[in-house]
Amino acid sequence: MSLGFPWGLLALGALAPLVAAYFLRRKQKPVVVSALFLWRTPRPRAEAGPRLERFTREASLLLEVLAVVAAALFLADARWGEREQARHLVLVVDGSLSLSARGPDGVSGVERVRAEAARRVEEARATRVTVLVSGGVPRVLAGPEAEPSRALAALESFRALGADHDVAPTLRWAEELAGPGQRVHFLTDAPPGPGVAVPDAVRWTALGAPRDNVGLVSAWRRDEGATATVTLRVARWGTLPEETEVRVVARPGPGAVEGTERRERVRLPEEGAATLRFTFEGAGDVEVSLPPDALPEDGVVRLPPAAERPLRVAWAEGLEAPVRSALERFFSVVPGVEVGPGEGALVVGPRGSEAGVTVGALGAVRTFVGPFFAEKGHPLLDDVQLGGVRWAAGAQAPPGRPLMTAGEVVLVSEEEGRVHLNVDLSRSNVQRTSAWPVLLGNVVREARRAREGFTRRQFPLGEPLAVVTRAGARYTLRGPESERLLIGAGALSLPAPESPGRYTLVREGEPVDAVEVLPLDARESDLRGRGAGDRPAAEAHNNDAGRAASEGRERWPLWVLLAALLADFFLTRRVEAA
Repeated sequence: MSLGFPWGLLALGALAPLVAAYFLRRKQKPVVVSALFLWRTPRPRAEAGPRLERFTREASLLLEVLAVVAAALFLADARWGEREQARHLVLVVDGSLSLSARGPDGVSGVERVRAEAARRVEEARATRVTVLVSGGVPRVLAGPEAEPSRALAALESFRALGADHDVAPTLRWAEELAGPGQRVHFLTDAPPGPGVAVPDAVRWTALGAPRDNVGLVSAWRRDEGATATVTLRVARWGTLPEETEVRVVARPGPGAVEGTERRERVRLPEEGAATLRFTFEGAGDVEVSLPPDALPEDGVVRLPPAAERPLRVAWAEGLEAPVRSALERFFSVVPGVEVGPGEGALVVGPRGSEAGVTVGALGAVRTFVGPFFAEKGHPLLDDVQLGGVRWAAGAQAPPGRPLMTAGEVVLVSEEEGRVHLNVDLSRSNVQRTSAWPVLLGNVVREARRAREGFTRRQFPLGEPLAVVTRAGARYTLRGPESERLLIGAGALSLPAPESPGRYTLVREGEPVDAVEVLPLDARESDLRGRGAGDRPAAEAHNNDAGRAASEGRERWPLWVLLAALLADFFLTRRVEAA
């Protein structure tokens, strides 16, 4: 049996006056009668003050005692067996990377969190435990309302590898799961900073320690042919030595016999970061590591090959010779471009065709030397300088939204991803100026961005994943710990992954593209602001038994109370009638 409100047992104090009333006589006034035979059951009465007398109504007393005990058990919220009161404990664990840092004693913050969580479960005598992990997208680690052993076992396999984030959404979710008036336990590695609003129901416990640290701020790899270029940025926080050693190992790639290892000592500034660049030939995976310190996780990264998938360009029928000649000269020198028909090719054709890029002039042709008016900030017009350009355009405007005009004539327009160039190259000099390769370079860049797959090969921790999908296909994102369905088509921005590793875009069961999420976050690598402390919850939220009010009290004590009162009533009435 368990008691949800032990103070209700104070009602048992009513037993003392009840028993005393049965053993003490009441003081009554004397009554003068002519004869006792007129009384059916003559009883001697006390003529003076109260005194003890022999107890004669045991059954009635026992029934009334039973009624008092039943009332006390109801007030104390007594429960039996499986109906015992569920004591629900809600724990929130910080999922940030800094929680993996080691303290001066060599114990990581995650290990301290596990020990503290086990102690809180034991203190609260919890029968149900819910464990949430804070992050950009909060998640349930155990529960809701799991058995304590299962919740603590889930914490044993927990790894804190997330980016810096706002914990407020997770704490609000935990308050809803705990219920009104109940307490939430938040375990992290730093006290709340100035200006951080901590809910009244949250007990904020910091288990960290300030440490100096050296870590990677960013890592980037780019492959062009057989050449891989790796760019690194290394920073330090605190009073550590100004120099550190960077070790880079390039595993052998396809056709390579052996790998390459390089070590370089780098001087670290007090503010900012030092930049290093390495070049390898025929490299497979490149592994970068720093000497172990308080947070080893931010000093080790793995960079797989990051070659850009070639962009295929195809010609449509009807292109004029000057146009095709100018386009071929440009695409012949652009790296990562293959000319020829194929799936997903960028088709270039004449005006009026269904090509992705149309070039040509329709209607009466006029030549403009300016002024040219361009839509500021549009990516297709980045760095396009039109000084000294002679642009011949047709009077018939191309379809879509105008991007560049001369007077009332539209020179460049965009229509649902298609680009239209209203230009007659036989009467223009734009193809012989710097504006031509820059404009076409912007077209190629936007075509790459619109191609199926990830827009980049490496993403830092905490950054949303930018990916492009085709309409009508079923896509899933396969990560180190889970796989989820993608909703939508076209350019999508996926929530930042909760853990680093390799993520694969899968279409209809077939891998399409992959990206590497690196465990790098400068805000998490700075451990100088970590520390220990305990901010208690408000007094109104100091209850960990989160189900007492919601489940209600047991009804059986009330039935016992009612039965005892009815039995005493009929017993007393029968005696008086006799």
